[in-house]
Amino acid sequence: MRSQNPGSAPTATRNDLNTIRAMLPYIWPEGAWSLRARVLIALVLLVLAKVANVSVPMLYKHAVDALNDTTAELLAVPIGVLLAYGVLRVLSEAFGELRDAVFTRVAQRAIRLAGLKTFRHLHALSLRFHLDRKTGGIARAVERGTKGIEFLLRFMLFNILPTLIEILMVCAILWKLYGWYFAALTLLTLVAYIGWTTIITEWRTRFRRAMNDTDSEANTKAIDSLLNFETVKFFGNEDHEARRFDAALRRYEDAAIKSGGSLALLNIGQSMIIAAGVSSAMILAGFGVVDDTMTMGDFVLINAYLLQMFMPLTFLGFVYREIKRALTDMETMFQILAENTEIKNAPNANELKIDAGHITFNGVTFDYDSRRPVLKGVSFQVPSGKTVAIVGASGSGKSTISRLLFRFYDITSGTITIDGQDIRDVTQESLRGAIGMVPQDTVLFNDSIYYNIAYGRPEASPAEVENAASLAHIHDFIMGLPDGYQSTVGERGLKLSGGERQRIAIARTVLKNPQILIFDEATSALDSRTEQGILAALRDVSENRTTLTIAHRLSTIIEADEILVLSGGVIIERGRHLELLAADGVYAGMWNRQQAAAEAARTLRAAET
Repeated sequence: MRSQNPGSAPTATRNDLNTIRAMLPYIWPEGAWSLRARVLIALVLLVLAKVANVSVPMLYKHAVDALNDTTAELLAVPIGVLLAYGVLRVLSEAFGELRDAVFTRVAQRAIRLAGLKTFRHLHALSLRFHLDRKTGGIARAVERGTKGIEFLLRFMLFNILPTLIEILMVCAILWKLYGWYFAALTLLTLVAYIGWTTIITEWRTRFRRAMNDTDSEANTKAIDSLLNFETVKFFGNEDHEARRFDAALRRYEDAAIKSGGSLALLNIGQSMIIAAGVSSAMILAGFGVVDDTMTMGDFVLINAYLLQMFMPLTFLGFVYREIKRALTDMETMFQILAENTEIKNAPNANELKIDAGHITFNGVTFDYDSRRPVLKGVSFQVPSGKTVAIVGASGSGKSTISRLLFRFYDITSGTITIDGQDIRDVTQESLRGAIGMVPQDTVLFNDSIYYNIAYGRPEASPAEVENAASLAHIHDFIMGLPDGYQSTVGERGLKLSGGERQRIAIARTVLKNPQILIFDEATSALDSRTEQGILAALRDVSENRTTLTIAHRLSTIIEADEILVLSGGVIIERGRHLELLAADGVYAGMWNRQQAAAEAARTLRAAET
């Protein structure tokens, strides 16, 4: 499955009901009884808060009616009612605050688990997905998505639902006390308000989605430009990068203006509907007072109920808009979670059992795109403890072989086995744990040198880390730095030279201590003098280990037990170094060209000195 760009809007809007349903496990986590207890306690506090809230206007009515009676002996009645009114006000607020305090842990746990699930899923996706991704867009999508989860959990459970319950309770009270027309007028106002809010908010969603797209685009361009800071400087393209960034910001500005204008239209319509509903109800109540069918307390009660009901209803409009915004923000994150995990463990996958570390490629065919095959029936073996080198022109499929051995991709046909075990039948974790890799392009974490070496085996002791660095001929260099092993390497390790980064990568692999080693142009960034020291170290490290070397410099593989020459996805020559030279074929031609180039370089250096 080819992945879509996760930084852009999905082609189909995820069903909001399914999104809300997907949130339920985070509210009611399986096996987490303490969190479930918190949810139940929060719901009880919610009900108590609403009961107290609905009771307040009733006490207000009795107080007003009592105050209209000037009989002296009744003077104590409104005082008691007013005191009860104050107590209920306090209880309503207190229950609400306690509810929020109890539920906070549930909400924060949900945010953490959702973020962790997305992070794990991103690492579970195939290399194909990550080669197509835009890191900045993904990071922003996950950030917005987790924030949307917090809003959705808190406000769906404790704002929209309680407000609707309170409205139904008020309608029932008005119907019972003053007739169906008051309840009908209230419900009509409610339906009109919700209808207007829903229609306009759905219309506004397209502007919010456009804002998300342009925001992700701007963020991606900014991160990409900053990561390639040196390239921008090399070509003097600061103004070009600024124009690209400004173009994305301008599109965001246009979308934000449209969103703001549509919000003003929404708010004006909501205010008109609420004003019409309250005014109509108060006119009816006013006629009731004039006709002496209602008391002044009834008039105040209706006014208090309507204001108390429509105030959160106004907030309900805001919450609904924000929930739609949160759902929109979560779309991309759910798209990432729905992304197919192309490389999966088989249902009955076992741990890889390394005996000798014998690697076999048997009739392996592979393509990144069916229109352009990369490997065509490749077969070879790397016997236990031996070294096999693969050489060939760029694009011949050399590095693809290492990726297939790591099972970053699944082959189209054929088999790849280690000690007779098909790598598709073992767990990815055990497979990759048995293989050490020193890549051509080493990218380090923006952390200390110690952290980057210890990444090969995080539980290793400082002595083991330093020993690995010594084997990679990097220890003396590190100790010469002001901060030693605690020196930071910078973004992608750019504070270090290419050779220094590669030696750290070698040290990291040495520390991992795997049975199988892969060197993918492992000395390509090193000068000749350093290369010889590294090659000696690699020979020591490779002893008694199965080693696959992908090489450009043929001088680094002359001691290999077998050399494979790859061209056009097939092996065209194989043998030891001297055998291939004697055959006077493609390998011999490559060797002669490299030797001539090396001799020319030596002559040039001698002339300069």
